[in-house]
Amino acid sequence: MRAVVYQEPFSVAVDEVDTPTIQHPNDVLVRVTSTAICGSDLHMYEGRTAAEPGIVFGHENLGIIEEVGSGVVSLQRGDRVVMPFNVACGFCKNCLARDTGFCLTVNPGFAGGAYGYVAMGPYTGGQAEYLRVPFADFNCLKLPSDSSKESDYVLLADIFPTGYHGCELAQVSPGETCVVYGAGPVGLMAAYSAMLRGASRVFCVDRVPERLAKAEEIGAIPIDFSKGDPVQQIKDQTDGEGTDKGVDAVGYQAQVGDSSKEEPAVVLNSLIETVRPTGRLGVPGLYVPADPGGPDSNAQQGKLLVSIGRMFEKGQVMGTGQCNVKRYNRQLRDMITAGRANPSFVVSHELSLSEAPDAYRKFDQRIEGYTKVVLHP
Repeated sequence: MRAVVYQEPFSVAVDEVDTPTIQHPNDVLVRVTSTAICGSDLHMYEGRTAAEPGIVFGHENLGIIEEVGSGVVSLQRGDRVVMPFNVACGFCKNCLARDTGFCLTVNPGFAGGAYGYVAMGPYTGGQAEYLRVPFADFNCLKLPSDSSKESDYVLLADIFPTGYHGCELAQVSPGETCVVYGAGPVGLMAAYSAMLRGASRVFCVDRVPERLAKAEEIGAIPIDFSKGDPVQQIKDQTDGEGTDKGVDAVGYQAQVGDSSKEEPAVVLNSLIETVRPTGRLGVPGLYVPADPGGPDSNAQQGKLLVSIGRMFEKGQVMGTGQCNVKRYNRQLRDMITAGRANPSFVVSHELSLSEAPDAYRKFDQRIEGYTKVVLHP
């Protein structure tokens, strides 16, 4: 089958690889019809991880079941399904607590697994024609049989639940104000989720004009940090108080001003200053245990200079961690089905699998409006 294969930093290719097969009675084989490029794929693409040549990318996957293992009971050939990026067993202590992003079964020695991502287990990615799904009864979410909202439903694999998770970590409630740092795909999903949860005003901080324009289109208040301190801009619009809640949808690759210099802690520290005393912070943005490409020795070890004293002084609470997609995906699916949510506004390009190498290059360079790319094998 054809698949997007990592070659070296800043280079992927569409190559022929072995087609996956049923390996366990609980597996299904899915013919992939939509698979998205995620910002976290860029961490591997840029050579910032220990990813080795040959890894097949892709953890945001949707398709149609082609083959069913003998132990699968709730699925059948022809079902249209979307898979959480978290590979999970459904029966360990964490899965039973709905913390499926930290499954203790699927990746021995590491809490959590994912498709096509370095250190996240032996699960081949879905930027390919076919995908093997383990523990399929638990990991496959059934969808309506028609494909009319496929570009909405594919976002259930990761970024829509992840944006919602940021708001859940921050406990965004009706009538509250919220700031979201980052207007990339996850940031836009967080801002959108904050409004779905009833926030009165949502500020969205970025510097890319197309992203800020998209945030404004969905009803958020754009804040361009290249035009001045975002903390002060937001305080000026909240009577000096700051917001009730805040979400970091940037993570460790944060940059300052108009420069390309990375300052991994700058968003966390800005969030602490932006959110009012006793407010809550949700941090779904990715922070890694080690960043070989970090700007200093601390960042290279995953250590940051965070203003914990200021956070303590303000009595704030912070929630962190990757999204437990299974906790949210059914409800979010039903909102899409009912027409109450249409997250595909964030999709900028729908391309064939063969166009993936060029799409990665343009997405990585943030050119030609590339924000969220969906590939169709």
